[in-house]
Amino acid sequence: MRFQSDLVPARLIRRYKRFLADCTLEDGTEITAHCANPGSMMGLAEAGTKVWLEPNDDPKKKLKYGLRLVDHENGHLTGVDTSLPNRVLRAALEAREIEALASYGEVRPEVRYAENSRIDFLLTGDGLPNAYVEVKSVTLCRTPALAEFPDSVTARGTKHIYDLAAVAAEGHRAVLIYLVQRTDCTHVDIAADIDPKYAAAHAAATQAGVETICIGTHITPQGISIAAPLALGRPTR
Repeated sequence: MRFQSDLVPARLIRRYKRFLADCTLEDGTEITAHCANPGSMMGLAEAGTKVWLEPNDDPKKKLKYGLRLVDHENGHLTGVDTSLPNRVLRAALEAREIEALASYGEVRPEVRYAENSRIDFLLTGDGLPNAYVEVKSVTLCRTPALAEFPDSVTARGTKHIYDLAAVAAEGHRAVLIYLVQRTDCTHVDIAADIDPKYAAAHAAATQAGVETICIGTHITPQGISIAAPLALGRPTR
């Protein structure tokens, strides 16, 4: 998935009200960018952090920039726009690039299921059980090479896991995909200290037959695409 406009570098001044970020452009101009991330952005919102913004000339948008990437200035990037993983995954699913789900020929996004829920993707194929696929964007890294989810308490995420467990009990495939929007991680784990209820729900759902797939990403200021699968669990020393 390519960004619609060329990204421009900036420095973060502050991120506030969840969806706003004040930044300084290279010419010294201060602007406010839209931050499409409802999470805490732990470790990614310090003042002075180098970021990449996507400009737009849409007259319907009040903010003319969107915060897309954090640049760690060590060769690695993190994508902070939580709306992008579904676009990246849809392209990968339709191209059958995810081995565990490559047999499915039809990909339907945002299908209603359970109680007051929508599944990110419903996959169907001849002779195959329906596959209900939920996607989570992972950006937290507190230990080198280890990505963690969630970065804040997520009652909504916990509900999604129980919804997946319910469809697994009905004989469908239920798949939870953690898409790691970081280029510096090899493993993924559940941040049980941040949200114990989510961790308990994930453990129970796994016992109920919910599959977990962890996928890395290639990230540049030009775009984001899926990379190799990542291991679930903490890296061994």
